[in-house]
Amino acid sequence: MTLETLKECLAPEGFIAILAQNGVEALELWRKRKPDLCCLDIMMPGLDGYEVCRRIRAENPRIPILFLSAKSEEMDVVAGLQLGADDFVRKPFGKHELLARLYAALRRVKPAATATPKFRMQDLSVFPGELRAERQGVSIDLSPRELSMLQLLKEKVGAVVDRDAFLDRCWGLEYFPESRTLDQHIAKLRKKIEPDPENPSLIETVRGIGYRFRPS
Repeated sequence: MTLETLKECLAPEGFIAILAQNGVEALELWRKRKPDLCCLDIMMPGLDGYEVCRRIRAENPRIPILFLSAKSEEMDVVAGLQLGADDFVRKPFGKHELLARLYAALRRVKPAATATPKFRMQDLSVFPGELRAERQGVSIDLSPRELSMLQLLKEKVGAVVDRDAFLDRCWGLEYFPESRTLDQHIAKLRKKIEPDPENPSLIETVRGIGYRFRPS
């Protein structure tokens, strides 16, 4: 799976992948962009994945780190885990396995990072500490950004949340996404949480301004 393929695999789930061509660039991007999770290959030029993992873990003991690697001997896996990686995914792997591992890693760190209680949006229950929602017993995985979008809508219930507020809160003041990025993420989130994404009842579009959550 190439970097671009990996990016395309994660995009429908609401993840923004920041790609690095080598270990030095990966470390620089991590320090600059502060992502929610890091995926590393062992065989990276410049600095190998082991060294990048060691340096990241020395600076941040909590961020989830996953190795995605064709080097799958027991000694490779053990070395990665001993350096502080949360998981080791052997290549080749499928999209669904990768997503399951990513969400599991994010869930492991989320409860300690936030004490935000669960909340409801109509018949949807949202569990921030578990990065998921639930409707009629069916669990729905949420990315950190999707959770942030729902929390913002819930906080501003009944009011219109403009585009700038979404981008500042859910992307950060230092990141400038493309103009359609928010709309694309809303569309993907609707597919996850709306009973009928073509006729949304949870996330209402307010043309020319932004989006709104109505309690009923």
